[in-house]
Amino acid sequence: MKPQIIKLAGMALATTVLSIGLAIAAPYEKGQSVGTFQAKDQFENAFAFKPADTRFLLVSHDMETGKKANAVLSQLGKNYLGSKKAVYMANIFGMPGIGRMFAMPKMKKYNHQIILADDEALITRFPQQTGKVTVLTLSDGKVSSIDYWAPGTEGIDVFLK
Repeated sequence: MKPQIIKLAGMALATTVLSIGLAIAAPYEKGQSVGTFQAKDQFENAFAFKPADTRFLLVSHDMETGKKANAVLSQLGKNYLGSKKAVYMANIFGMPGIGRMFAMPKMKKYNHQIILADDEALITRFPQQTGKVTVLTLSDGKVSSIDYWAPGTEGIDVFLK
């Protein structure tokens, strides 16, 4: 009897841990609080994300979309994102070392800050659509809307109102 109880308890614990892990890794939804996180920007400066101080969080999930977004944001000027209380983050998780050797110097040429998401647990929290930048609108640190910007075909001003 005891081995059966231990086996059931172990299965219940494993199921609970797995459920919590999946819940933590699930993408943000409207109404959820966005967590704080630490990262670095393209100049290797430390960055602490503060949801309560941020109105918009833009996340590019792939290199091609990121290039298009960076071209648009760079044209808007160094202070554009800050004036909108916006943060732009690029997914570099899984980028091989050789790719980083070429990508990082290019990123340093942009005049706006690019937060580098190099953590799978961080980047999986953001919903995505192929070829688009995720735009989370925040209010008091909570997601009030989720939109998707197609840089190069749509203006960003429509999303950052």
